[in-house]
Amino acid sequence: MTVQNRRAGRDELTGRFVADEALGVVTAFRENGGRSFHHLGVETARARYEESCARNGLAPDPIATVTDHTIDDTFGVRVYDPRPLGQPSPVLVFIHGGGWVMGSLDTHDSLCRRLATLTGIPVVAVDYRLAPEHRYPAAIDDCRATVGWLSTSTDHDLDPTSLVLVGDSAGGQLAASLAIELTLEPAPLPVLAQVLLYPVTDLTTCSASHRRIVEGFPLVSDTMTWFADLYVGPDNDRARPDLSPLRAEIPTGVPPAFVCTVDNDPLADEGIGYAAALARSGTEVQSVHLAGFAHGLFTSAGIIPRAERVLQQAADFVRSQL
Repeated sequence: MTVQNRRAGRDELTGRFVADEALGVVTAFRENGGRSFHHLGVETARARYEESCARNGLAPDPIATVTDHTIDDTFGVRVYDPRPLGQPSPVLVFIHGGGWVMGSLDTHDSLCRRLATLTGIPVVAVDYRLAPEHRYPAAIDDCRATVGWLSTSTDHDLDPTSLVLVGDSAGGQLAASLAIELTLEPAPLPVLAQVLLYPVTDLTTCSASHRRIVEGFPLVSDTMTWFADLYVGPDNDRARPDLSPLRAEIPTGVPPAFVCTVDNDPLADEGIGYAAALARSGTEVQSVHLAGFAHGLFTSAGIIPRAERVLQQAADFVRSQL
């Protein structure tokens, strides 16, 4: 595992180290009241997340073609195709974060554009249905349906030869779960790689980092509990392998993985643990841990340069698997 850091200072509120590049985001959060998403309610949290991503995200890269589609009259996808001419190629399926409760095609638009630019392959962003209006398994069902749409539909100009699964946070959980599922079952398209950016891998929220990160950051342990309550509801076992990939028996043949974790994040330990579990299963893993950074790094990539550099690492990893 690679551990990356810049000069960092100790945060007086939490006692945690905060990297210089991350200090502005943390300070702005606290100056604006320091209320994590679970204090806001669903609608306000969604609006704040949209605003934050728009304010702090990357400048949008120009892409040759960007088109929106609807699948099964149920949910949408957005296709970013950087290729000047249509030709068979792998397709990157991007699954956004936001605790299964927040997020949209717009919150991660600039991130998808950058991944298309860096990898040179089409990116299909999934606008899966959100909880609590649509609880588990709606989100993973929509991700499965996207794979089916890519492999069988004529309603797009793509000719996919294989898949790369990418997700941040809750999207990382969906990507990891889908990677296992498509390994176990005959897949319509082979999965070449998975990129998991500070992924959720254990919905039981019992890791040590959940006890460490309890205040001072936009995502803390109580926020994850709130998200999980809204997504899973009261009647599902959160340790189920399709909800908590860290608790799954990882089969042989799971695609190579790039896993990025950040220090000031309740999800840090479960992400590191999942990278280790993948490696133990025989999966090729590139694991990067960022000391002094917090959850939300990649949707703040416009003001935190480290995020751009890690995205380049992730894209290099993807290209090495093509």
